[in-house]
Amino acid sequence: MEVIVPLYHPELPRTLGVKPMAGLLLHGPPGCGKTKLARAIANETGVPFYQISATEAVFGVSGASEEYIRALFMKAHKTAPSIVFIDEIDSIASKRENLQREMERRIVTQLMTCMDESHKPLTSSYEKNGGLGNQDTKSGYVLVIGATNRPDAIDPALRRPGRFDREIALGVPDESARAEILSVLTRGLKLEGSFDLLKIARTTPGFVGADLEALANKAGNLAMKRIIDQRKLNLSVDQDKNDDWWRQPWLPEEREKLSITMGDFEDAVKMIEPSSRREGFSSIPNEKWEHVGGLKSLRQAFDRFIVRRIKYPEQYEKFGMDLETGFLLFGPPGCGKTLIAKAVANEAGANFIYIKGPELLNKYVGESELAVRTLFHRASTCAPCILFFDEVDALTKRRGTEGGWVVERLLTQLLIELDGADHRRGVFVIGATNRIESIDSAILRPGRFGKLHYVPLPSQEDRALILQALSMKKPKKPLDPDVDLNCIAQMEACKNLSGADLRELMNEAAMVALEDEASSGGSGVIKMKHFEYAISKISPSVSEMDIKLYEELAKDLKAEGY
Repeated sequence: MEVIVPLYHPELPRTLGVKPMAGLLLHGPPGCGKTKLARAIANETGVPFYQISATEAVFGVSGASEEYIRALFMKAHKTAPSIVFIDEIDSIASKRENLQREMERRIVTQLMTCMDESHKPLTSSYEKNGGLGNQDTKSGYVLVIGATNRPDAIDPALRRPGRFDREIALGVPDESARAEILSVLTRGLKLEGSFDLLKIARTTPGFVGADLEALANKAGNLAMKRIIDQRKLNLSVDQDKNDDWWRQPWLPEEREKLSITMGDFEDAVKMIEPSSRREGFSSIPNEKWEHVGGLKSLRQAFDRFIVRRIKYPEQYEKFGMDLETGFLLFGPPGCGKTLIAKAVANEAGANFIYIKGPELLNKYVGESELAVRTLFHRASTCAPCILFFDEVDALTKRRGTEGGWVVERLLTQLLIELDGADHRRGVFVIGATNRIESIDSAILRPGRFGKLHYVPLPSQEDRALILQALSMKKPKKPLDPDVDLNCIAQMEACKNLSGADLRELMNEAAMVALEDEASSGGSGVIKMKHFEYAISKISPSVSEMDIKLYEELAKDLKAEGY
């Protein structure tokens, strides 16, 4: 109302003796509707609208750019009240200390001068000449709207009251906002059947307005392809004899049946990649819980705290539950900690960012902290999102150790982000490590990596499930019907084998079968004798001493799963 009413009724602020808003700065990610909002303001008020791209104000001749800006504001001043909209304003209003050429500094200065004069009243020539009588004063109110996705690059002198005295951040829309945008976008579409816009909105985290518009267009194109393929089938045309089947006119009754279905939108969601997710995000892993084998208690914990929280948020909001917590998986190497995190991401279907611990470390001051801030900001804009830190001990070593000043600064920034200083809503964090004893204790409190879960070596039952999952995972292993995986899992030689060891066992048995077939023309399947030979060559990668150490740590930390 502070923007629209003074434009539509300019006499109100003049009567009160106050100055209306001089400038409005819209900033946010590309595609969030900054230009559309500026046009909507002009359309609602019905005032003249002068739109320029910032690069149009840059000329090669000295003084021409300043003249162009003065002429634009003069034209807007004469038709006041009016709106001047400058798109990508950061290209002509960057911080002057960073500008290399004098011309660029003069452009910024000229823009400031014009904005200072944009809300001054215009007086008739009769008053200017000193005449008496009624003063014909016309409101010279010009609202300047700037749009940018780099607000920090704009000169701070412009971001003060009297110039851009209001700033509106247009962020990535949440679920309810996406549903409203979709209702507007689908208003002109011919839809068929029941349409659940809320379901589409829930499956499109990170989509901005432009992405949703592309989604609607893609759904329409898929519907058109589906209808054309069906029509081609109905016409039963032999393409070898007649390639002009597509030239046949569409009858009115055929056009009447054209429509877009819910299935078209669901297929389009899989094909459209949101603009905010084109950098830094990993594809949703293909690993499922069936590939993990065992660990039922851990699966139930993740289902309660992450999967159902993402799939059914309204149930948790109903009871006022705030479960934005972090999981830390620790245990011997090769027990499937990374595989578990990937299975959770697959089951939840949320955005997924996979961070290998050391890749955030940078020798230059401030770069590691910036990488952490950028990481969490990217995740929050595309919530719900799962952040998975593999080998997290590389980032969270105990403070005070010699030579750890780079890690200490990064750890401090990570603690701040995990606390939710920047509204960590909808961002779920999972860490994995096999060196929990070296992790700083501050990271292990509730609210950070507060859910400690011990991932032990697989039990006899779990070993059988893992071997079965490995045999069924693509490419599927050709096992002989006489192979008893349960019997293999019960062998004394398999007692302390980890998941990685069992995978090596399966591959070694397959290699022995391959060599057997190559040398003596075997049956082309993996037999029990191949497994027995492979077991004799495989030894546990985790020693008895290490197992006792991990169990003592799990007991001292009172970790779940122990």
